[in-house]
Amino acid sequence: MKLEDTNKAVQQYVASIAFDQRLYRQDIEGSIAHTKMLAKQGIIAESDAETIIKGLDSIRVEIEQGKFQFKIELEDIHMNIEARLFEKIGDVAGKLHTARSRNDQIALDMRLFVKEEASKTIDELKKLQRSLVELAEANKDVIMPGYTHLQQAQPVLLAHHLLAYFEMFQRDKERFYDCLNRTDVLPLGSGALGGVSYPVDREFVARELGFSKVSTNSLDAVSDRDFVIEFEASAALTMMHLSRLAEEIILWSSSEFGFIEIDEAFTTGSSIMPQKKNPDVAELARGKTGRVYGNLMAILTIMKALPLAYNRDMQEDKEGLFDTVDTLHSSLKIFAKMMKAIKVDVNRVREAIKRDYLLATDLADYLVKKGLPFREAHSVVAKLSEYAVNNHKSFHELSLSEYHNFSPLFDEDVYNITLESSVAARNIVGGTSSQQVEAALTRAREILRGACPGEPKL
Repeated sequence: MKLEDTNKAVQQYVASIAFDQRLYRQDIEGSIAHTKMLAKQGIIAESDAETIIKGLDSIRVEIEQGKFQFKIELEDIHMNIEARLFEKIGDVAGKLHTARSRNDQIALDMRLFVKEEASKTIDELKKLQRSLVELAEANKDVIMPGYTHLQQAQPVLLAHHLLAYFEMFQRDKERFYDCLNRTDVLPLGSGALGGVSYPVDREFVARELGFSKVSTNSLDAVSDRDFVIEFEASAALTMMHLSRLAEEIILWSSSEFGFIEIDEAFTTGSSIMPQKKNPDVAELARGKTGRVYGNLMAILTIMKALPLAYNRDMQEDKEGLFDTVDTLHSSLKIFAKMMKAIKVDVNRVREAIKRDYLLATDLADYLVKKGLPFREAHSVVAKLSEYAVNNHKSFHELSLSEYHNFSPLFDEDVYNITLESSVAARNIVGGTSSQQVEAALTRAREILRGACPGEPKL
């Protein structure tokens, strides 16, 4: 292979412009703030700063209008913009890089990007939560079988089930708030690794760019990608929650369950079976979760053995992050819309509780209230349940004499135990009673309005 061919292959291998051009806005925004600071501190002339800023603004317009030519030989977004700035304003462009390194420049770009995407994610999570609350409110009196091990266990309100996902996404929001807080640190001024020798005003730059604090160790600032890992870890947890919701949507929309109908906009038909209505959106979210997990493992592996400070390995932090951002945002947006369009088949949900064996725990509690120790009551009802199943009878179809075969403590009031009484009995904070679910809905609405104490603010 000729030397020029080798050089070209290496050039293509090390270049990142194919993907980091996505950071053009953050790069220009950071450069403008840096330029203003240089002028303020008297490091460069005001007239030079004005020329540089005007040139950077025009480059941003070129990029957004699709007129900018990205060049692979310039490697990355920083050098592509700087080279174009030289073409537009001449040698004064060389003053832009005073008191700055590409190391702290890319750390800045990445932090600006993650801050923006974390804020967007929080907004999208709120929209999904709102869809869940609306679906819960529309079906707050519907009793459904609650499951453990995918076996019917106890009756719960459908709204209570849906609000469980509200809580999951609330925790996700809180994680992104935390990520946002730890990302909100200005690294610019750290230089390549040891700081800069110019009288820069880092606090000024922080204010210009909306950072609440500046980094306190230059080595850490240029080599830290914890904020990227934290974003991707938070995204992985969010996708896991979406995947769990997706699985239930898939199950509930199946012929065997029939609890819900997914709007046709979020399903597809079969290529050969006309009757099919496949839950493709939910299935894809379940599958895309694996991609986000993979991106998290990739960045953890990239960072696991890097010595201080910057290493070129860290160029590989971007593609996975960008893919995670795109996957997460598209999934949250589509789920918020899909949940709004779901219809609950109340009759099918009720029909699913064909036998009232879900009341077994209530029968055990009934005996406990009559004075029987719980373990003994549990044993009695286990035998009673086996008898009812073997005789194809529900609990309400058993005679009192049949009940007495298992315990003399059973009386006529045993027939007062119903699905409704079972739900109503669980009237403790976090329980499934109508009163508690109504309180949970009120709390959820307050959270979405930002009126709930402790809800972080952006």
